[in-house]
Amino acid sequence: MNGAEAPSVTPKRVVLAWGVHLLTASGAVLAAVALTAIARGAFGSASLLMLAALLVDSVDGTLARRVGVALVLPDVDGRRLDDMVDYLNYVVVPVVFLLALGALPHWSLGTLPILASAYGFAQREAKTPDDFFRGWPSYWNVVAIYVWLLGVSSLTATVVVMGFALAVFVPLKYVYPSKLRVLRGATLIAASVWGALLVAAIARPVPAERLYLAELSLFFPAYYLALSAWLGRWIPGRA
Repeated sequence: MNGAEAPSVTPKRVVLAWGVHLLTASGAVLAAVALTAIARGAFGSASLLMLAALLVDSVDGTLARRVGVALVLPDVDGRRLDDMVDYLNYVVVPVVFLLALGALPHWSLGTLPILASAYGFAQREAKTPDDFFRGWPSYWNVVAIYVWLLGVSSLTATVVVMGFALAVFVPLKYVYPSKLRVLRGATLIAASVWGALLVAAIARPVPAERLYLAELSLFFPAYYLALSAWLGRWIPGRA
């Protein structure tokens, strides 16, 4: 970026840049509150907090790029801050959630996602130059919410956790939603509908169960995987 393109460091931009960092850091506060909710057995509240943290993570990067945070506040590493908060919300909180829920038959199984995702987050090429995640991007929060909402059996939950833990090490490319270059608008709409369905399923469990809202919301994870397979060229030899 040349000087003409770089944002000027005005007081307004400095305030906005600190605001973006504060937004990112607020995810750690949400994680702490979610952990206290889990300790109380309030899995619905914990699920809503995990979704709130997911929303924060989905917008803070876009805001950071628009404000030019890296140039305005060069001494604060926003990516490192984001990774720290993400590891809490995408890995630690949902694993504690699964263990408190009793979804896993032994606590030791919780070490699988924790260790696998620690490896995933530590990879220098965890994000590719063309804006994909390399390896399954540790969406354990989504896994945990569905295990709870769908009443998944302990055996099924164990198989799912083991499968996704292994998927962290498989170098397939997964869509980075906030940096999509194709179908960005459609994906944003689909993600918004997905989030609304999940919130409704969590907040109003009786009518949601009758309307199969949790099951209907599975359209988006399926869409995400299909889009990743297509754009990430999972099939060898695909043109």
